Amino acid sequence: MRTKIKNAFSSKINAIGLPILALCWVSFFWGTTWLASKEGVKHMPALQLAGIRQLIGGFLYVCFFLYKKTPWPKGKQWKAILILSILNFVLSNGLSTWGVKYISSGLGAIIGAIFPLWIVLITVFRGERIARLSILGLVVSFGGVCVIFYDHLADFIKPDFRFGIFLSLFSTVTWAYGTLYTRKKAASFNPYFSLGLQMVISSTILLAITGATGTGVSITAIPANSWWAIGYLTIIGSVLTFIAFIYALQNLPAHISSVYAYINPIVAVLLGALIFGEPLTFAIAIGGGITLCGLYLVNYSIRKARI
Repeated sequence: MRTKIKNAFSSKINAIGLPILALCWVSFFWGTTWLASKEGVKHMPALQLAGIRQLIGGFLYVCFFLYKKTPWPKGKQWKAILILSILNFVLSNGLSTWGVKYISSGLGAIIGAIFPLWIVLITVFRGERIARLSILGLVVSFGGVCVIFYDHLADFIKPDFRFGIFLSLFSTVTWAYGTLYTRKKAASFNPYFSLGLQMVISSTILLAITGATGTGVSITAIPANSWWAIGYLTIIGSVLTFIAFIYALQNLPAHISSVYAYINPIVAVLLGALIFGEPLTFAIAIGGGITLCGLYLVNYSIRKARI
């Protein structure tokens, strides 16, 4: 009986394909990490939460690759790892985690998805030509964001809300720069090991900041809810989902592997409404849909330009 079940399960996986299953995992679970971050920062400083999460996740990665006797990076590879640590983890991940302390997890996820727009704008400011489709996508996405914020106009009088929006937006800018830097300076170094080292380096910086500013709380003062959030973010968000993401990226065409970026915000908005009772208004639904359509046009244009 056990053999039959195992064979049936294996045949089902083979029929769907492991890369597709990995993409489905990424699409859903990275959406849920916004809610875990929202829960965690209710009870502790956001930068400390991000630092502990990345420290544990990075430590697990590094220990595994040390056990496998993977060669350490050399020379200029360390420079790339350090820069990506700051852009992708200290700034992007740290600030986006801090942002959801003041705004809803769904809104944070929608803002987090717009980083391709910054890539287009950065390209324009560099003097490079961009396709008309990218410009159209930029305009459509901006219109969608305007629709989303229509319901939040009154919230802008609140300093905390404005601060949360600023943090979330700035985190997408740094992620865009990190993406561009990765394309330009990507080394042949093991991407998984590099990821672990980036997490360890960034966690050291984040925890040093919270310590130096006196904003951190004692480990014993962190409540159980935050520890559960850290555990979920570490195992699901930082380890398993990153492994699935890189695997999908390496084994699927770019236009398929990027689908997760459109599903993550939908998962975060729906679960945020169900679990936290966050508002799911007509403006958010329509505006979110318009924004994602615009992002699709931008991503499609970028992929087409590479062919």
